[in-house]
Amino acid sequence: QVQLVESGGGLVQAGGSLRLSCSASGRTVSLYSLGWFRQAPGKEREFVIAISRSGGGTHYADSVNGRFTISRDNGKNTVYLQMNSLKPEDTAVYYCAAGSTMVVLTRRVENYWGQGTQVTVSS
Repeated sequence: QVQLVESGGGLVQAGGSLRLSCSASGRTVSLYSLGWFRQAPGKEREFVIAISRSGGGTHYADSVNGRFTISRDNGKNTVYLQMNSLKPEDTAVYYCAAGSTMVVLTRRVENYWGQGTQVTVSS
């Protein structure tokens, strides 16, 4: 079992940057792929970005490619989301997630979820 806690959300103007953090706890956190999803008001939760167990592989949603980057520190059991060039359409609650593989994670088959952190981008 993995427990996840997000932090770093807030209000930022369009074009600005935010860095989200997700602290994970569990006996085998390093064996999980980690990633971020987001859910805007009135919309379904969508995949944003994910990183493999070792940190050597990543996958991005087309909407954030080139603007968002993901990294992980397995020594700290923490995953980060660096968001640059933010747009109003990035406004959402951002959720950290863990899955046994990248495929499991991105397809939301058997994910563990954090509580979410609000990101609001003003125009």
